[in-house]
Amino acid sequence: MHSLRTKLILAFLLVGLTGSVLVAVIVQRRTRLAFNDFILNREQQTLVNNLELYYQRNGDWDGLQVSLLTLLVSSSGPGDVRDFGRDWQGLTLAGADRVVLFSLRPEQVGKTLSSREIDRAVTLEVDGEVVGWLLLTPTVREWVAESAEGVFLRNVNIASLVSALVATLLALTLGSFLALTLTRSLRELTEATVEIAKGRFGKQVMVRSDDELGELATSFNQMSLDLERATQARRQMTADVAHDLRSPLSVLSGYAEALSDGKIAGSPEVYNILHQETVHLSRLVEDLRLLSLADAGELQLLIQSFSPQALLERTAARHAVAAEQHNISLSVSADQGLPNVNVDIERMSQVLDNLILNAFRYTPSGGEVRLISKTANGDVLLQVQDSGSGIISEDLPHIFDRFYRGDKARRGSEESGLGLAIAKSIVKAHGGEISAESSPGQGSVFTITLKNQT
Repeated sequence: MHSLRTKLILAFLLVGLTGSVLVAVIVQRRTRLAFNDFILNREQQTLVNNLELYYQRNGDWDGLQVSLLTLLVSSSGPGDVRDFGRDWQGLTLAGADRVVLFSLRPEQVGKTLSSREIDRAVTLEVDGEVVGWLLLTPTVREWVAESAEGVFLRNVNIASLVSALVATLLALTLGSFLALTLTRSLRELTEATVEIAKGRFGKQVMVRSDDELGELATSFNQMSLDLERATQARRQMTADVAHDLRSPLSVLSGYAEALSDGKIAGSPEVYNILHQETVHLSRLVEDLRLLSLADAGELQLLIQSFSPQALLERTAARHAVAAEQHNISLSVSADQGLPNVNVDIERMSQVLDNLILNAFRYTPSGGEVRLISKTANGDVLLQVQDSGSGIISEDLPHIFDRFYRGDKARRGSEESGLGLAIAKSIVKAHGGEISAESSPGQGSVFTITLKNQT
């Protein structure tokens, strides 16, 4: 099987050759016809002039048949004597009364020209008076090879042939260049695809153009980078999951072994530790299960129309005691006339719970956490604003990543490191967006954007 490059070269060659031959044939034929028309028109005009001169000298058409051959020869030009019966199939001369006086077809002599024939005839005039009618029906001529006309046509044919050959070579050259350019990019993409198939992600190809192949190369490079990031994130997530599972399992295993060997005696304190680690382990497993459902698009939502202000007040009520214990002011503010939002109340409450607990964790005693609801561009915004330590700029783009370990986000041994990732998945399942704004020492603002569907 021929390569794509060979096929493209052959295709360009075939198109170029076909186009060149067609153009050469058309040019040759049109040139020949135009040249014949030019010669015939010139001879016809000369013949008309000679006939009008003959009538002017003689005053009538008497004796025309004897002189007509001489007139025809003089009309053709010096040294160019041809068979006029062949060149002019229908040479017919009629008088002013339209009666045929002479014709190369003798049976026409004496007949009267019809109106249709008069329309095609050339008028012969002397001193502004119509003295006759000349009717000509020329045929395509075969020119003598060594005549001026024959040499001219031969040169035209040679020029057409040379032009066709040059055009074919040019098409072959350009086709080879284009085929090389196209196949080089495709070959590089193929080699990079093979590398990715072997698990070597991140392979990049050179973008050589701004056309569809360039767009394909750009998309491939982006896909390769995304695959590399996803693979690294998966490996990191696997390591983080293993680490987070290992900690409670090690505690449970250690206490279970100590109890079994009688090294420690059962007590409420020991049982409480075992219970806490079990809860921690269950919470981590549940978080992973929820994320897997969200990734698969199978997260079940019980959508209800609910007031944004009521949703925030309900959330604030659940955390009022914790806020008091941390000596943090927790308040709710909402714009007037807010439209209802269509949400799963329990899932959205889970998102708000994560954001509030995160705010409590980094807001010092005496600080403030505000729950805000307002509209922007027709959408409903739910915000959790705190006066805490803030998030450094290096961590801010990654705080919604799973298991991301920053200086200001997801710290604490009792947290799974998935709270904000879960919040993002739940909000996306609602068709909304979640974002964060923060500066070190200036607190943070987490914003949930919900589309207005009322």
